Amino acid sequence: MPTKAFSIEDGNLNTRTINAARIRDYLDIDLNFIARGSGDIYKKRDAAAVKQAIKNLLLTNMTEKPFNPLYGGDLNRFLFSLSEDFDVDEIKEQIVSTIVNYEPRVAIKDVQVFIFPDIHDAKVTVIFEVINTTETVSLDITISRVR
Repeated sequence: MPTKAFSIEDGNLNTRTINAARIRDYLDIDLNFIARGSGDIYKKRDAAAVKQAIKNLLLTNMTEKPFNPLYGGDLNRFLFSLSEDFDVDEIKEQIVSTIVNYEPRVAIKDVQVFIFPDIHDAKVTVIFEVINTTETVSLDITISRVR
């Protein structure tokens, strides 16, 4: 194997391994806020953290986050006019554009939307792959009118 010439600032790179890729751990606070025995709270890691972040993103209404009025999936606006104004494709498009704009840790595989206009209810299934892993995750969200 031919030897490579390195600068003096690089040190002795011939004996050390060079990391070509860096694996990132995704870490987030569990929003159930259940206390552990040590007094600390539980944390979500990797796919569970990303899944929680997407759920929060999609259930956040626009103008709800201060200083960022366009943040959020704004899915609740579809509930009262499911039967006449909006269709499944518009809801899918809203979900995909929101995730692409605000969650860079995922690659979307599929989005499925099931609408129940009589009870003002919608079920959303988002299938995605976490970046830098081969793990495929499915997230089910049901949005419904409270009254």
